[in-house]
Amino acid sequence: MNSIIATRLGLSHPIIQAPMAGVSTPRMAAAASNAGALGSLALGASNAAQARELLAETRSLTSRPFNVNFFAHRPAQADPARDQAWADHLRPYFNEFGGVLKLPLREIYQSFITDVDMQQLLLDMPPAVISFHFGLPDASVIDAFKKAGVFIMANATTLAEARVVEAAGVDAIVAQGFEAGGHRGIFDGSGEDEAIGTFALVRMIARQTSLPVIAAGGIMDGQGIAAARMLGADAVQMGTAFLLTEESNASPQYRQSLTSSRAEHTKVTRAISGRGARGIANRIMNEIGAAGSPAPSDYPMAYDAGKQLHALASQRGSHDFAAFWAGQAAPLIRAANTAQLIGVLAEEYAAAIAGLQNS
Repeated sequence: MNSIIATRLGLSHPIIQAPMAGVSTPRMAAAASNAGALGSLALGASNAAQARELLAETRSLTSRPFNVNFFAHRPAQADPARDQAWADHLRPYFNEFGGVLKLPLREIYQSFITDVDMQQLLLDMPPAVISFHFGLPDASVIDAFKKAGVFIMANATTLAEARVVEAAGVDAIVAQGFEAGGHRGIFDGSGEDEAIGTFALVRMIARQTSLPVIAAGGIMDGQGIAAARMLGADAVQMGTAFLLTEESNASPQYRQSLTSSRAEHTKVTRAISGRGARGIANRIMNEIGAAGSPAPSDYPMAYDAGKQLHALASQRGSHDFAAFWAGQAAPLIRAANTAQLIGVLAEEYAAAIAGLQNS
């Protein structure tokens, strides 16, 4: 089963190590690319100066193609009444740990669509691949990257979003199913989540668009890769599978949660960041974001509050407010280094395909 993406980028395997802000590292991205997959660097939480350093570090570790990922969300909109209601809702939790929420809440991550310094950095130092989450930058920006020879991927959680991506002239669609860990890539973060599963979404997009499709969400082993490809995926993107690798920046508490029974229970919530995101269930999801709670501040202003609460609680020895992002298939996670994991995935995938062909 030939892969368009693997052929174009010179990959040995149709596997993309997902960009995960705060967790994926230059060492992980480089190791994935050196092992024949496509490594990814998450730069959505970085400014241009930080991105320059991370790009340089990654390039010092690999000469292979790698992907850089950005958040292309609508910039945050302050709403005094909603922001005050959210601050009031959080106050008892800050009181519990003897702290105070610092106001006003800040837009801690600048959207790529307004970050001209970041855009210029990437035009000056074009990577092999750029991917976008939460939406797309202006057509002129996409056109500039295409003229620079960059392969562009963009996330879609619905067929409608996939059609927008295709119309924008992007090279491949990342079909993010509801199973996936981390932030949902929905274009309208305040809208309803259609919660389409990975395999249904992949099949629809593969049948009704002309672009290569990358399956993302709930894929943890070679059998999952084979299943996704049988449904029309050109490649797969895997994030949770890499959280326990040696190159991962996951904290000891994060790693412990992933190997405990807690990993069996994940939820999607807007209460942590202001946008829907899936992670291991915690007090923010179960209490702060419970039914009937007020609407959180806009993304990423709500994330400022969530990070403040986690920092305060962790200083007091509690990690009940940490954002341990993980997908629904987290119990299938394995500990290894990145290269070893990719080798195992490739072997499992080859065996699965051989089994299907011989059946």
